[in-house]
Amino acid sequence: MEVLIVSAASLLAGFVDSIVGGGGLILVPALFATFPTAAPATLFGTNKSASVWGTAWATVQYSRRVQLRWAALAPAALAAFGGSFAGAWLVTLIDPGFLRRALPFVLAAVLVYTLAKKELGRHHAPMLARRHEAAAAALIGLVIGFYDGFFGPGTGSFLVFLFVRLLGYDFLHASASAKFVNVATNIAALVLFAAKGHIWWHLALPMALANVAGSLLGTRLALKHGAGFVRVAFIVVVTALILKTGYDAFLR
Repeated sequence: MEVLIVSAASLLAGFVDSIVGGGGLILVPALFATFPTAAPATLFGTNKSASVWGTAWATVQYSRRVQLRWAALAPAALAAFGGSFAGAWLVTLIDPGFLRRALPFVLAAVLVYTLAKKELGRHHAPMLARRHEAAAAALIGLVIGFYDGFFGPGTGSFLVFLFVRLLGYDFLHASASAKFVNVATNIAALVLFAAKGHIWWHLALPMALANVAGSLLGTRLALKHGAGFVRVAFIVVVTALILKTGYDAFLR
């Protein structure tokens, strides 16, 4: 029964994550609810063992239809890999719980800014020179990669927002780009969690297959409806993240 529950959660997580990020909002709580006595690092590692496949599949699907700026994304992915590895290593040593109270407020600021800027992310207009764009993307990858390895909720949404706000991408290109960077952060964290024995491999395969299936559905929907649809999905997911992280931080 546990396998069916977490696989269903992984399917839905892959669907949401492939559009705009936020799959961890679904899968991580499902894992904690299903296995309440497990070590947090083990559940985080098991989450990565599934989400990395859905994210990688989404990246391939997007790259076939969306022109990605590889000169910026390659350094971003490398920096994200290093940042995520460092964050994953740190979470095996200390509890990231101190971030729980700050996260809802950071997400609320992102949401308010997005709602206030009606045209934000509707048009794809990269605004930095190639070298500066690569440096900015690498910095985004490093910071968000570390956050993903250490804590994680909202990683995809943060990447999308920063690609839109700082690099001038529309929401569709930002989501596609975020997937590529997110693959790097997931692989880094997965390597470290696996090395430390924090993955339940018997759950990895069914959860990965379900995550890929959800990712396939989500990417098709995003590519069909474009940046406007992804922007609405972003607002919905960030709102849900605020409610969930706020509840966890202050009411639970």
